[in-house]
Parts: sequence; C-alpha cells; structure tokens
Amino acid sequence: MQQAKDTHKVEQLVIATVAFFWCFLMWFSTAAFSPSIAAHYHLGIKELGLLASSAMWMAPGGRMAAGWAADRFGAPRAFALVLAACGVVSIASAFTTSYPLLFAERVVVAAAGVSFVIGIQHVAQWFEPHEIGTAEGLYAGTGNAGAGVGALLLPRIFGTSYQSAYLWMGVVALAIAGWYLIRGRAAQSVARQQTARGRSGWKSAAFVWSRYVAIALMLAYAMSFGLEIALNAWLPGYFARGFHAEVVALGFTGVAGMQIAAGTFAAVQSFTASLFRPFAGYMSDLFQRRGWTPLPFIARTLPYAPRLHWLGIALVLITLAMGGLTAAGLSGSLHASVATLVALGIFISFGTGGTFALVPLLFPDRPGIAAGFVGGLSTAGGIVYPLIFAAQSNIHGGYLRVALALFIPFVLFYFWAARHERHPEEHGVFFVPQAAPAE
Repeated sequence: MQQAKDTHKVEQLVIATVAFFWCFLMWFSTAAFSPSIAAHYHLGIKELGLLASSAMWMAPGGRMAAGWAADRFGAPRAFALVLAACGVVSIASAFTTSYPLLFAERVVVAAAGVSFVIGIQHVAQWFEPHEIGTAEGLYAGTGNAGAGVGALLLPRIFGTSYQSAYLWMGVVALAIAGWYLIRGRAAQSVARQQTARGRSGWKSAAFVWSRYVAIALMLAYAMSFGLEIALNAWLPGYFARGFHAEVVALGFTGVAGMQIAAGTFAAVQSFTASLFRPFAGYMSDLFQRRGWTPLPFIARTLPYAPRLHWLGIALVLITLAMGGLTAAGLSGSLHASVATLVALGIFISFGTGGTFALVPLLFPDRPGIAAGFVGGLSTAGGIVYPLIFAAQSNIHGGYLRVALALFIPFVLFYFWAARHERHPEEHGVFFVPQAAPAE
C-alpha cells in the first residue's frame, strides 16, 4: 500500500517537473534568440530591455489566476490548458514576419511561466510536511533549468533560425499537455482535493493576500526568483553589449557567434540557480530537523522557525552578491563577472528553495492561492529589474542600484514580518476572518 502511494507521488512529481521544464524553456526562448531578433529588426538597447521585460508581463496576474485554478479545478486540467494555449501561439509565432505581431505573440507564449504555481500546488498535494522542501526543490529546480538549457542549446541547435525553434517547442508542448491530462492526478486523496477546492473563494484569497508574512515571502521571492527571471531575460543582451570586446577577443564574431557566447555566459546564472534549488530545499529541511535559528531578528520558537532563518540568510547573501556583480562589471573582467554570477545563482537558489519550503506550511489549506500570490506578484521584479538595468548610464551599475533601492528594504520588511513568535500568518494589513471550508 505504502509502496504504491510512493510510486504514484513520484510519478506526479515527474509529470509536473517535465511539464514545468518545458514551460520554462518556452518562457525564455525569446531571450535565447534576442541577439538574432535584435539584429533582424534593428533594435536598440532600450528596445532590447523592453523585449527582455515583456517575458514577465503575464506572470503577476496570470500566476494568481493559475494558483486559484489549480485549487478549484485540479492541477492536471490547469497545467494542460496552459501548455496547449502557449504551444499553439508558439507555433503561430514561427510564421510571423511583423515585429509588433511577433512581440505580442511572444508575450502570450511567456504566459507559460504561470505554470509554476500549478506545479507547486500539485506537489504540495502529494508530499508530506517533512519532505516538502526537498520535493518542491526538485520540481522547481529541475524545471527552472529549462531557461539555462534554452540559453545554452537553442542557439547551437537552431543557429539564428528562431522560427524553427518556436515551431518545435510548440509541438512538444501540445504532446506534454496530452500526457498531463491522461496521467496526472490532482491529489493523493479526495479529502485534500476537496479542502483546496472549498478554500478557493475570494475570502481565502483576501486572507492570504493581506497577511504580512505572505507579503514578506512574496518580496523574498521577488528578490530571488523575480531576479532570476529578470537575469534570464537580460543577461544575453548584457554580455553582448557590456563585454563585446572581451567576447570578440575569445573568437566569437558575428551575430551567431555573439549569440552563442552571450547565451553561454547567461546560462551560468540560470543553471546554478536551478541545479542548487533541490539542495536549497534540502537545507531548509535540514535547518528544520536540526532546529538551527542563528539570526537574532527572527522568531525562534515557531514550529517552522528554522526555515525562516534559512531564508533570511539567503536574502542577505543575494543582496551582497548584487553589489559584487556591479563591481565585477566595472572592473571590466569577464571572468570576474561570470564567477560572481555563479555565486549569485547559488544564493538565488537558496532564496527560491527556502521560500517554497515555507509557503505550503504556512497556508496548507490554500496551497494554490498562496503559491499564486507569492509566486505571482513577485515576478513583477522580472519586469522592473531589466528596465532599471537598461536605464543606467553605465550598463554595469543597475545591479547595485536594485540592491540599494529595493533589496535592502525588502530584507528589512522580511525580518520585521518574521519576528512574531505566535502565528505570524494571523497578522495582516487588516483583519480578514478565515474562510469556511466551503464558500
């Protein structure tokens, strides 16, 4: 009996992970070909920043809606719908010759990114609290690797023919959608599924959205995943423009060569952020088992207090690494910038893994709504950060500007919200009574 249950939950984890990997690949496939698109349509640096930012436009509201849909209708139906819709538009974009139309279609394809919260809800419905950090880390980390795979391999496989890449990615998305519908199961028990469905009303949403700790986790995810997706979209153009002479000196010339080199360097951040995310989830589990609470500003007696401390450490490290990335860029050293990106990617994984080791525990009856809020609004960072990066007089200065103006206040708010020793999830902007099981 137990063996059959374990087999089923592993299968659901695999289905969700493969689907999210492909969605992530589609989400940032535009960034992988940004040098080709920029050269073909003669785009400047500000247009390139707008193109990078556009990949996140659908995510904030879309993820909140997707989280609600996962609770209401079950993850298999919700995930299959996202895959099918984005797959069809990706195929259509392969035959588009007008840049405004191509831009609009790629914004729609970027809606594939909303699938993250559906998978988070799906995994939370199958795994227990003591293993949730590792399970969610495996799901999200492997899925996030899609961005790095895209940056590294798509230009090598398709060259400058982004049209062919968009066609094949859409076809595969349709196939995965069918697989998810056939083999996906919404939850390990009918009771869990019914509880999530019963808590999917507007009162539950208002309760989650107004909690200080939920807002703090959303900001933490904006610092980690919001930054990760911003860098996924921004870095190919950043290396092509900010280190042009250094890349040429390595022997990469022409649009195709520059695209391969810039994509390779950009993939460093994505791969480290993805590959270390399961480790980050495991570390959250380890902090919890060992009862480690090293930070002086955060609650220590809560049942999940060690997880709060692990996330706090991650946020401090991310802020420091952003300053280091500006320093490396101003030094003119390509090697130092890539090395700093490795460290930043690891710290980002600590933040992403640490956040979603907490969300299902804080709001166990509302996994989709909570994941949609935390994982949705946070992606606005992916819209804002590239615009700040592109607006600086020096292309290397934006990282420090973001750290000083945004990340330090975010960290301070997180410390303040996580200080409560009793039921921090009850403290909010205004009082909202918890919703009844059925609404």
